[in-house]
Amino acid sequence: MIEQHLPYAGTRPSQVPLSPQTPLRRFFAWLLRFCGWKLVGQFPDIPKLVFVAAPHSSWWDGVWGLMFKAAIGLDASFMAKKELFRGPLGWLLRRMGGIPIERNAANGVVVQMVERFDASERLWLGIAAEGTRKTVTKWKSGFWQIAREAGVPVMTLYFHYPEKTIGIGPVFELTDDREADIARIREFYRPWRGKNRGA
Repeated sequence: MIEQHLPYAGTRPSQVPLSPQTPLRRFFAWLLRFCGWKLVGQFPDIPKLVFVAAPHSSWWDGVWGLMFKAAIGLDASFMAKKELFRGPLGWLLRRMGGIPIERNAANGVVVQMVERFDASERLWLGIAAEGTRKTVTKWKSGFWQIAREAGVPVMTLYFHYPEKTIGIGPVFELTDDREADIARIREFYRPWRGKNRGA
């Protein structure tokens, strides 16, 4: 894989939603380099997709992920539990593209996200496939349902804390077999280690 220097220095595909360079982007890029983190891989040239990030084992994942988002100027939305959107943090998360969700109303969320895809020319939507920071034996299927019903592929992002890396992985085209698709995607994450565990 190709290591990308921050801010994003790879060839910029026409469909990758990146904002112009700003002093704030440069600050976050410097801060990430100072902390030893790097971004590897190449963004796909696809206008609409769902991306999953794993392993999700610490609240630090969100911190590093949002810092990278700011540093490269990636115009992407992400879903997070509504409890995080209280007070000043909620304002910041919304500014960063956050969409609060009620985890007990999964079907309603799927419909809302599919409608958002249908109404958008470009949309990258991020979801934590595990649904929690705790160890789980079975991933949530919401990301698959949204991507499948919206007719978009799934891009993989991974955290690898031993090397302080956030990586852009392969894009998966989905089939009618939900369990097989999720198993294929989860297998990709086998080598990567989060702050507290693997996927």
